[in-house]
Amino acid sequence: MVNLSSIIQRSGAALPALLLYLPMPGVVSAQSGCQLNSPQGQISHVIYIQFRGVHLTRDNPNVPSDLEQMPNLRNFILSNGALLTNHHSVLTANEATDVLTSLTGLYPSDHGNPISDSFRYFNPNGTTNPADSFTYWTSHLFDPSTSIPTDTSFNVLTAAGNNTPAPWVPYTRAGCNVGAVATDNLVLEASADIPLVFGANSPEAAEFKANPNLASADFMGIAIHCASGQSLCSAADNGKADILPDEPGVAYSNFMALYGNKYVAPQISPSGPMTDLNGNVVQDSQGNVGFPGADGMTAAVSLSYVAAMQEHGVPITYAEIADAHDNHSTFLAFGPGQAGYVAALKAYDNAFGKFFTRMTRDGINQTNTLFVFTADQSDHFVGGAPSPANCDGVTVPCTYSQIGEININLTGLLATEQGVTTPFTVHSDSAPAIYITGNPARDNQTVTRPFEQALGKLTFTNLITGATGVALTQYLADPVGLNLLHMVTGDPARTPTLVMFADPNAFVFSAAPNCKSPCEIVEPAFAWNHGDISPDINATWLGLVGPGVGALGTDAQTWSDHSDIRPTMMQLLGLQDDYSHAGRALIEDLAASALPAAENTGIFVPLAQIYKQINAPLGQLGLAGACISTLALESSSSNDTTYTTLENQLISFTQQRDTLASQISALLEGAAFQGQAIDPQQATQLIAKAQSLLGQRQRLIASRLARSLGSSFRRAAWVRTSGWHVEALLGACRGVSGLRGV
Repeated sequence: MVNLSSIIQRSGAALPALLLYLPMPGVVSAQSGCQLNSPQGQISHVIYIQFRGVHLTRDNPNVPSDLEQMPNLRNFILSNGALLTNHHSVLTANEATDVLTSLTGLYPSDHGNPISDSFRYFNPNGTTNPADSFTYWTSHLFDPSTSIPTDTSFNVLTAAGNNTPAPWVPYTRAGCNVGAVATDNLVLEASADIPLVFGANSPEAAEFKANPNLASADFMGIAIHCASGQSLCSAADNGKADILPDEPGVAYSNFMALYGNKYVAPQISPSGPMTDLNGNVVQDSQGNVGFPGADGMTAAVSLSYVAAMQEHGVPITYAEIADAHDNHSTFLAFGPGQAGYVAALKAYDNAFGKFFTRMTRDGINQTNTLFVFTADQSDHFVGGAPSPANCDGVTVPCTYSQIGEININLTGLLATEQGVTTPFTVHSDSAPAIYITGNPARDNQTVTRPFEQALGKLTFTNLITGATGVALTQYLADPVGLNLLHMVTGDPARTPTLVMFADPNAFVFSAAPNCKSPCEIVEPAFAWNHGDISPDINATWLGLVGPGVGALGTDAQTWSDHSDIRPTMMQLLGLQDDYSHAGRALIEDLAASALPAAENTGIFVPLAQIYKQINAPLGQLGLAGACISTLALESSSSNDTTYTTLENQLISFTQQRDTLASQISALLEGAAFQGQAIDPQQATQLIAKAQSLLGQRQRLIASRLARSLGSSFRRAAWVRTSGWHVEALLGACRGVSGLRGV
C-alpha cells in the first residue's frame, strides 16, 4: 500500500489538498426511501462483519485469544449487546459453506456448497472436474479447467436446483442500498463473473483478457446493490442491471448495481482513491489501485470501505475481514503468540478503535444501528510446543520450531497400507471429499464398500508429536450420512462418494499411488486446519449489538449456529425473506421490546432449542449420525448386514427429522414473521416427538458400541452421554474407530 503523504510529496500538492482525500466524519449522506421496519423504528443502519478464522477461545492457554487481543471490538459487544459463545459452524467447516449459511439462514443443502472452498463434480463418464465456490451469486458452476463444463447448474442453488434467493433482496425491496465488501458471492470473484455481469464483448471483459490483475482490482471484491430508482447505481455511473432470474415472489426488475472498486470508489470516495483507516491507498501487491485480493482485506481496509459506504448513502453493509494467523507476505503460518500474529491482531484492534470513533462521529452507533459480528469457523492449530514454555505472546513472544499441517497422500497411503488402488479423485482438505472414478453406487460390494473399509484402517505418523499408528479417519459419511448432515444438494453431480472427516492435524490430498516420495510431510505454509468435525474448529462466536438486542454481555447458554443469524436479523429489522429459514430467531438474546406477541418465550424457546438439536448438522442428531455413519461404513459383517441395518436406520432418522423439522420450523417462522401464536399443545407434542427421535439414536449407538466394548463401556462412557454430553458420545465413537463386524 502507498501512503498519501508520499503521493503529496511527489505531486507537490499543498497541505490543504490532503483534506480532499480524507473522510469527513460527521458528514453522512443519508439514503432517502430506506424503510426498515424494526419493532421500535430505531434501526436505520446495518453493519455486518464476518471474519475468516478469528478465534473466541485460546489456542494456547497462556496466550490471549484473538478476540481477547481485540478489546475495542470485544468490549463494544460486551458493553452494548450479546456475545454468544455457544455458537457453531456447519459442515464442512470451511469459509464458503459457513458464509453462505450465515448470509441466507440456509444449510448447504439449500445453497449448494457443502464442500468448499472448491469442490468437484462428476462428469457423465464417471470422471470428475474441479469447481470453485467463490463466484458471483447468479453464476453457474465455474470450472477453471475448461470452458465447457458438463455441469451448468447454478453455483449457489436450492435443493430444487434453482438459484438460491439473494440476501440483499429484502433490503433493496425496502428501498435500501446494500454494500458488499469482499463478501463471498455478493461480489464478483471469478473470471467468468466479469462477462456474466458486464457482457462478453464489454470493455471490462477486454480488460480482463489483457490484464487480469488490473481487472481483478477494478471489478472484483466490491459491490453495491441499489434499491430501485437510486441514482447511486445509475447507468450513467456505470451501473448494471442487478439480475436475479429465480427470485421468488414478485419479479426482481428495475434494480441496478455497481460492481468493483473502479465504479464504487467514485461514489463513496469522490475526492480521491479509497484509503484504508491508516491513510494508505488501497491497492494490490502489483500496485493496481482497488481490490487487493481477499488476503489483503485487513480490518483497516474492509472497515474503511464500510465506513465510506455508510457515509455515502449505503446504510446496509456486509464485509469480510481476512484472518490474522497467516503471514500473507511470506506465505508461512504463525503460531499462537508469535510476534507477527500478535502484531496483526493489534493492528485489527486499532482499526476497530478508529472505525467505532469514526462511526460515532457520523452518528452511526448502537442506538440506531444493528451490528453483527461473527467468524466463519475456528481452526485447529498444528504445531509443537512454544518457546519459552510460559510465553503469552503479548509480553513474551512465542516461537515454534515445529509448525505446519501434516500433508497426507491418501492415494499412496491406501496403496501401501491396504493394497487398495481403486482410482479416485479428492477435494483436498482436512475433511476430504472423495469421488471414486465411475461414480459407483454407495453399496457397491466390489468397489465402494472395500474402499470405505480400507479408509477406516488407515494410520499415519504425527510428524509433530512423533506418535505412530494414529487413526487417520475420525468419521465417514456417504450420501446417506451426508443427507442427514444437510450436505446433499440440488445438483446430484456434486455429491461425492463419501466424505472423510480426518484427524484435524492432517490435510489429505491425492498424489502418486505409492510412498516413494513420503506420504506424510509437514507443510509450514499452513498450520490452521478447518473443515473437520472437531470442537476447536466447529465452536465459533456471534456478537450482536443494537436496538432490540438484550444487554446480556456473554451468553454461554444459547446453542446456535450460523443458520440462526439471518432470521434473527430479519426479525430485528422487521423484514422478511421469501423462503423459510433453516435457522431460528435467537429471541433469548433479544430485548422484550423486539419480540412480537406471538413469540411466547415459554413456548418458543424450548421448541426452538429442540429444533436445533434435531436439525443442525452439529446438533445432537447430526453428531450422532456422523458416529452411526462411521460405524456403518467401517463395518465388515457377514453379508454386510451391519452396514445395511445402520444405513437404513439413518435413512429413517433423516425422514423423521425432515418431517419434524418442517413442522417445527413452520411454527417458529409463523411466530417470528407472521404474528401466528404457537399452540402450546402442538408445541408440546412436537417436543416429545423430537425427544423420542433423539432417544432412538442414543439407544442405537449404545447398543452398537456396548456390543463391541461390553457392559463396562455402557457404565462408563455411555452413561455420561445421557445428559446430552455429545462430546463423550463422539469420543466413544472415535474410540472404536477401526472396529470390524460391529
